[in-house]
Amino acid sequence: MDIKYQQKSRLYDLFAQIGKALSSPGRLELLDLLTQAPRTVEELAVETGMSISNTSQHLQRLKQAHLVATEREGTFIRYRLAASAVGELWHTLRQVAEQQLSDVDLALDDYRERRHEFERISAQDLRLRLQSRDVVLLDARPTVEYETGHLPGALSVPVETVEQLLKSLPDDKTIVAYCRGPYCVLADEVLAMFAQAGRQVARLEEGVTEWQMAGYEVSRA
Repeated sequence: MDIKYQQKSRLYDLFAQIGKALSSPGRLELLDLLTQAPRTVEELAVETGMSISNTSQHLQRLKQAHLVATEREGTFIRYRLAASAVGELWHTLRQVAEQQLSDVDLALDDYRERRHEFERISAQDLRLRLQSRDVVLLDARPTVEYETGHLPGALSVPVETVEQLLKSLPDDKTIVAYCRGPYCVLADEVLAMFAQAGRQVARLEEGVTEWQMAGYEVSRA
């Protein structure tokens, strides 16, 4: 076999390693969660509903492809994305799937039953309305994700805390919520509770990753 052909094949074999690592729904969900915040195996297992053993195997496969890295904290191993480019790769993969696979939109409607119930607000419009102070911005993700990075001015309001805040937020402002992006139901659940209480609500479809990719800054606790 020609040496140049072998060298070229080696290159494409290396590229294929990334594709193979991404060829599992479970591993893609883990990457999606790790774009939000570093987590331990145990935490990721709880979030995904997978067993600890299965979660660990998927993470090791991602680590072999250098898509995730680890940090030791005492007796725990915390996983994180190996580079910001990995999060961008996941975002691009989603975009290609949205454009090329019509079933993605149908599947999203099935998953997010309230997807079309709320007014949608763009990131650009949200920035303007935050400046004019006529909205209250809520981050519906778990606290650990909020502390890792959140939109400027956002309040941390996981679903389980909404009832405590219903009466404390000003009633003359629109409640805007966001979570992990367009494939996340947490913001929908938060907005449904405020809407049921008679509040004006809107959803930001983008999450922190999309916000950063648009060139906007995030805040950290």
